Amino acid sequence: MINTEYLEKCIATLERSYTCIKSVQEGTIDYEMYRNSLVKSFEMTLEQCGKLLRKKITPYFAGKKAVDTLTFKDVFREAHKHSLLNEDEVNRWFKYRDNRNNTAHDYGKAFAEETLLLIDDFLKDVNHLKEVIENE
Repeated sequence: MINTEYLEKCIATLERSYTCIKSVQEGTIDYEMYRNSLVKSFEMTLEQCGKLLRKKITPYFAGKKAVDTLTFKDVFREAHKHSLLNEDEVNRWFKYRDNRNNTAHDYGKAFAEETLLLIDDFLKDVNHLKEVIENE
């Protein structure tokens, strides 16, 4: 069984940051702090999901080395190919990844606000993916 304990902590941190940011006024230092936490939690959760899904699809390949060559998006394409995720879910994961890749270029307010818009769907998809990973 694949250990999802760290993913659970990432999800809990993301959920808590999201709850907190909705409870404070935009422009305050608390808002900035929770927004930064939310963005970082989003990134960490996304990366953890990719790593765990990579482990989940490994049995479909001849060996671990073949899986290790896959990109993040390829991992999700393979998950769809093996009916672990549907096409709409995979497309949303691509959108999350594209958003994450933008952090390398823009840690500004616009990026953070764009990330905030994704969180509701992201939390649903993360929790579903966690179930997929945990199912034997």
